[in-house]
Amino acid sequence: MTDTTAPTDDPDDAPAYSEQQVRTVVLSLVAGVFFGGVGGGVAFPTIPALGSVLGIAPVLVGLILSINRFTRLVMSTPAGSILDRMGTRRPMIAGFLVQGLVPFGYLVGLNPPFGLPSSAVFLVSRAAWGIGSAFVFVGAFSTVTHVTTSANRGRWVGYMRGGQSLGFPTGLILGGVVTELYGYAEAFAVAGVAGLVAAAVAYRVLPNVSPEVGEKSRLRDVPALVRADTRIGAVGAVNFTIRFLYAGVLLSTVVLYTEANDISLGGFAGAGTSGLVMAVSVVALAVSNLAVGRFSDSMGRLTTVVPGLAVFGSGFALTALVPTAPGVLAGVGLVGAGAGLTGPPLLAYLGDIAPGGDVGKLGGVYNVFGDLGSTLGPLVALPLAAEIGLSAEYLACVGLVVVAGVIAATTLRDDSAADAPTVAGDD
Repeated sequence: MTDTTAPTDDPDDAPAYSEQQVRTVVLSLVAGVFFGGVGGGVAFPTIPALGSVLGIAPVLVGLILSINRFTRLVMSTPAGSILDRMGTRRPMIAGFLVQGLVPFGYLVGLNPPFGLPSSAVFLVSRAAWGIGSAFVFVGAFSTVTHVTTSANRGRWVGYMRGGQSLGFPTGLILGGVVTELYGYAEAFAVAGVAGLVAAAVAYRVLPNVSPEVGEKSRLRDVPALVRADTRIGAVGAVNFTIRFLYAGVLLSTVVLYTEANDISLGGFAGAGTSGLVMAVSVVALAVSNLAVGRFSDSMGRLTTVVPGLAVFGSGFALTALVPTAPGVLAGVGLVGAGAGLTGPPLLAYLGDIAPGGDVGKLGGVYNVFGDLGSTLGPLVALPLAAEIGLSAEYLACVGLVVVAGVIAATTLRDDSAADAPTVAGDD
C-alpha cells in the first residue's frame, strides 16, 4: 500500500500525479465502495415492504430509511476534519467496517432480543450506517480531489462516482430478488457479507492521502462557509434538491408505486419488481456518471449541470403520467441519468474552488446538503403520497427541479479560477 501525501494547501498546486497513479488510487476506491454500495442498496426494496410485516407505521418506516442520512449529516464536517488531520486510509477503513456490520443489525431487528421493538433496532442500525458512510464519502472526495487537477478532476470524479453507484443497483437487485426467493434474513446476510468484503478490500489496497491543514471543521461552520461564497450555497442547494427527490422521494416510494399500479417485471411483484425498477435508475446514474466527467472537463461544469437537471425533471414527469411498466422503467431511467449528469460536475466544481486546506471541510458541506435532502425526503414523501397520491407527488417534484435549474443557471459559472475563501473553525 502506498502513502500518497499532498503537502500543499492548494490541490491544483500539489505535486503532479501521473495518470497511472491517479488510476490506481481511483480504482482502489471503486473496489471498496462497490461492495459497500451493495449493502446500501439492499435496504430500499426490503425495509418499506417489511414495515407491514413487522407492524411498523409508514411514518416510522420513513424515519428508518432516512435516519442514516441524518447521522451522516451531523458527522460529515467532523469526518472531513478527521480525514484532513489523520489522512484518509484509517478513517475510511473504519467506515467500511461499520457499513459491513450494519446489515447484521437488520438481522437482529427481525427477531430482536430482550423485548426490544424491531423499529428501535432498525433505527440504531441505520444510524450507524450513516456514521460509517460519512467517512467513506468524504474520504473518497478528498482523496480524488488531492490527486487530480481542474483539468482532469471531472473525469476521475465521474469514474469514482460511477463505480460507486454500480454497487447500489447490485444491492437493489439482490435485495429484491433474494427477498422474493428466500426471505428478508437471507437478503440482509448477503448485504452484510458484501460490506465486510468492502472493508477487506479497503484494508488491502486503499492508499493514504494526508493534506496539511491547520483548522478543525465543525457543523456550525457550514453557514459561514455558505455565506462566504454564493457558489458553495448554489452547489449545496442543487445537491439538496437532487438528493431530496432521488434518494428521498423516488427510492422510498417506487415500491409503493409499482404495487399501486400492478406493475410486474420478470414474474416478480412487490420487492422484486421495485428492486429491478430502482436498479434501472441507478444503472442509468452510474453510466451517466462515467460519461459526464470528461465532458465537463472540456466543456465546463455548468454546461452539463443544467441539461442534466432537465433530464432529471422529465423522468419524474414521465413516471407520473405513464404508470405502466415501460413508462416507469423509462421514467426512473431518466431520473437516474439526470442525477448522474449533475452530480460529478457539481462535485468537481466544488473541488475546483476549494483551497487545499478546506477540501475535507467543503466535502463535508456538500454531504450535509445532500444528506439533509435525503433525510427529509422519506419523511415528506410517504405521508404526502398518502394524502395526494404518488402521481401528483411526482409532478410536484418537477417544479422543484425547475427551481434548482434557475439557481444553477444564475449563480454558478464555469470560471472556477478564483478560490473560495477559507473559513476557519473557531476553537
